Amino acid sequence: MRTFTSLLMPAGFVCAVLAVNACTKKPTTASETAATSATPTITIGSAIYKYEDTFMSGVRGSMAKAAEGKATIDFVDSANQQPVQSEKVDLFIAKKVNALAINPVDRTAAGILIDKAKAANIPIVFFNREPMPEDMQKWDKVYYVGAKAEESGTLSGEIVVDYFKKHPESDKNKDGIIQYVMLTGEPGHQDAELRTKFSIKAIEDAGYKTEKLAQDTGMWDRIKGQEKMAAFLGSRGDAIEVVISNNDDMALGAIEALKAVGYFKDGKVMPVVGVDATAPALQALQEGTLTGTVLNDAKNQGQATFALSYVLAQGKVPDQANTGYAITSEKYVWVPYKKVTKENMNEVM
Repeated sequence: MRTFTSLLMPAGFVCAVLAVNACTKKPTTASETAATSATPTITIGSAIYKYEDTFMSGVRGSMAKAAEGKATIDFVDSANQQPVQSEKVDLFIAKKVNALAINPVDRTAAGILIDKAKAANIPIVFFNREPMPEDMQKWDKVYYVGAKAEESGTLSGEIVVDYFKKHPESDKNKDGIIQYVMLTGEPGHQDAELRTKFSIKAIEDAGYKTEKLAQDTGMWDRIKGQEKMAAFLGSRGDAIEVVISNNDDMALGAIEALKAVGYFKDGKVMPVVGVDATAPALQALQEGTLTGTVLNDAKNQGQATFALSYVLAQGKVPDQANTGYAITSEKYVWVPYKKVTKENMNEVM
């Protein structure tokens, strides 16, 4: 049965209760007000080629931080499979996200994703893996954020040159030739091809002769890098004078294989060079097992990707004023690389 007790309470008692409630109610803080008023209404769908990739984890984290209070980013893992990524993009389009930010599994498949985005009038920003130039021309709402792979290759080669100048004893057989092994990323990937080519070009441009003892793909993966390096050591052994890797994960794998045969103790060393300047790589630099790496700026790649996606999602045209990044006439944002050794590693930590 419904009661009417509250209706029979004295007016003074009711006022007192209300007063107590008013006094005990938790005040709304400024931060809570800001969070409420800044509830994101923009959603960006972002497909990463593989969550396990150390560098891409850094890019993803940077994007998420940049989006705080501004937009929601719906991240998905493409598991290094292009059909999976294509399905994820279809789902994003069905959800009517405001923009797409895609780290493609296969750069040659970017054109199909652009066609889908264009049909739905959803702007698309690719990052870290560059689409084919002709695909970038398909629509005026297609952008790319990345770094010039040839630059990272050149800087890798310069690290090798600097090391051999400081340590001429690294030419073990005193033949004046740098005998190297190369760990490459996946076949067909522009970063793998250009880092490989330009690292050796930089060494030879500095006046050194080179000899490739072995080369194989580690698919950007630490465990595969370790396996390939173990095979190199089994076939070439002490003839190897330097290890050049297209990324840090494979370089760190190579270091584990080298440790297993006695390197990095009792004065036995092997120069190893990577690319990305990931946190584990910086730790290896500190320990003295990694000779050098090249900063692939995950922080700025993530921030730039979000900045472009966010502006496009609002129906605006990105420029340096509204994104903070210089954009070429071809709609590219280039984030520069930087050589990193133990001497300057504190600048990027």
